[in-house]
Amino acid sequence: MRQDDRATIEQALQSARVSAYPPGEFVGQESFMCAREILSLAVEAGIGPGVSVLDLCCGVAGPGRLITRELGCTYRGVDASSSAIDIARQRAGALDCRFEVSRIPPVTSGPFDVVMLLETMLAFPDKESLLREVSKALTAEGCFAFTMEEGQPLTKAERQSMPDADTVWPIPLPEMLAHVERLGLRVRWQDEVSQSHLAVVDSLVSAFTAEAPEIAASLGRRFLDELLAAHRLWSEWLREGRVRKFAFVVERTRHPCPLS
Repeated sequence: MRQDDRATIEQALQSARVSAYPPGEFVGQESFMCAREILSLAVEAGIGPGVSVLDLCCGVAGPGRLITRELGCTYRGVDASSSAIDIARQRAGALDCRFEVSRIPPVTSGPFDVVMLLETMLAFPDKESLLREVSKALTAEGCFAFTMEEGQPLTKAERQSMPDADTVWPIPLPEMLAHVERLGLRVRWQDEVSQSHLAVVDSLVSAFTAEAPEIAASLGRRFLDELLAAHRLWSEWLREGRVRKFAFVVERTRHPCPLS
């Protein structure tokens, strides 16, 4: 099973994902965010009619379709997976959405009123460089809306137990805030979402376990084992406070700190 065969993965996990979320809260997202959290973050970032939005690592763009439909923005989604973008295009229909296949970095040149990065900050080991790229893509008063996993870097033992550990790079909150300030950004809004995401990940573990035979038949036993192992680790880390989850909106300031 290739990780980029997104259509097969989507189909195999769809039923479990729908059952794991509260009614109306699953909108095709590939994350622990509920629809209400996605919309709340978008509203805090000022997304609305006429606002240009760049969604980095959009995947199949469930959140992008939601905010475009509900808030009326102009949306562009970018992802490195061509199969994910194919699905996103098919599902967008007549919505004002455009998509492109591209690795990040670099960040697509703007300017955009809002840049979003939902549930994927974790995959970037060099977060300061990513923030610098995002800042360049924003309008003069633009905002960056993102979620992040806060915590110390993984230990050697943790990296050995986490599937795809090369995409798991938590960061201490003071370090992230220092990057934000140094690049001439400031926090406009933040919210801790650890408990709500813990509830979702526990529900997903139960749903995947309940449909384990069907998922294994479609995607293979190894895929299922790694899927469950990763979700169980996230459950443990969120419950114990090893990792905390935050949502942020940061905005450009007129007087960025000079880079050293």
